[in-house]
Amino acid sequence: MSLLPSSRFRPSTAPVRSANLPAEAYVLAIASLPSFYAAAASAPSNAILLFDRERLRNVQTLPGHASSITTLRSVSNVANAVSHALLSSGKDGAVQVWDERAGSAALRCELLTASNAGSPRGLLSCDVSADGLTVAAGTELQGEDASILYWDPRSPAAPLRVHSSTHSDDITALHFYRNGSLLLSASSDGLVCTSNAAEADEDEAGVHVGNWGCSIAQAGWVHDSAGRPGVWASSDMETFSIWTNELDRVQDVDIRQPSVHKQDITWVTDYLIGCHTTSRPFEDSDNDLCVFAGSNEGDVALMTKPTFSDASAPWLLQHTWSTGHVGVVRAALWDEGNNVLLTGGEDSKLHAWTAMAPESVASPGKTKRANDVDPMDEDDDDMSGRKKRRA
Repeated sequence: MSLLPSSRFRPSTAPVRSANLPAEAYVLAIASLPSFYAAAASAPSNAILLFDRERLRNVQTLPGHASSITTLRSVSNVANAVSHALLSSGKDGAVQVWDERAGSAALRCELLTASNAGSPRGLLSCDVSADGLTVAAGTELQGEDASILYWDPRSPAAPLRVHSSTHSDDITALHFYRNGSLLLSASSDGLVCTSNAAEADEDEAGVHVGNWGCSIAQAGWVHDSAGRPGVWASSDMETFSIWTNELDRVQDVDIRQPSVHKQDITWVTDYLIGCHTTSRPFEDSDNDLCVFAGSNEGDVALMTKPTFSDASAPWLLQHTWSTGHVGVVRAALWDEGNNVLLTGGEDSKLHAWTAMAPESVASPGKTKRANDVDPMDEDDDDMSGRKKRRA
């Protein structure tokens, strides 16, 4: 496999705005709200910081979680009562929907039982269905069980149901599809699964299962040019895979292998930061997947692949952002509507960059696919690696 500079390749060597998190905290995840960007901070605060979009100033700090924040994302609808809400989960066993005006959680979902009152089950992933009526969260392994918990956000005191046989280890990723009740899940047990979240009987809820045979750190949806869904997944060992919607594995590669060594361009991938599904696919791609990779020096690259149907097709290096961070970059968010890339790392820095040169993506006038949605409704804020070796 090979990596080639795209004909539209552009490097960026300086962010346009920057901010520092207090107490030398890592930036664990980044999310986008209509008026703010949000960043999840590591211990000791485990707080969520809000930054104004224009100057990247910290304008508010939400209390976050009692222990590590594991997910931070914006969702378009919760209980048909809150739009463009900020959602988080943590190892304190809670999923929270935030009201930034009040500076507190407007909704809190958790599993409280007599057996876990002193030690709640840590949550590693969460999402909300497109209709806003189902909250799902994945637990870490406790004893012999790892569960997917489902709540009705209108009655959050206790889960509607608990599915404990889908996975047998930490549930590291959960993503609802754009519409309906189809839920994608991935786990350290090596399985990637799709389930019907509306089905109470767990034996009947499973739709498809794929076994990768290695611990999965991240996963998400991808679409071809006709809008048909597929799945991407990455492992703790920096391997990367593409799956059909029936979870047959199409490709399986070491994401560190593609590299560029030319007189004026050098790029070597050390780890995957995360993936983004763009609303305006690159003109040379038959899919909407954008892969953000990082280097140990703190640089970031955007890579695409014109097609996943041909294993020999080269990866394309579209853009690099360098000299902003020192060390591992933990999170990236592509705000397509404002042409901004946000990056955050273990150096406590949050940077805003010019995302792409205008000619680097398909024209805004390009005909959209039938199932394209507004960028604010996309899952563009979950590009945060939760790899245990970098925790």
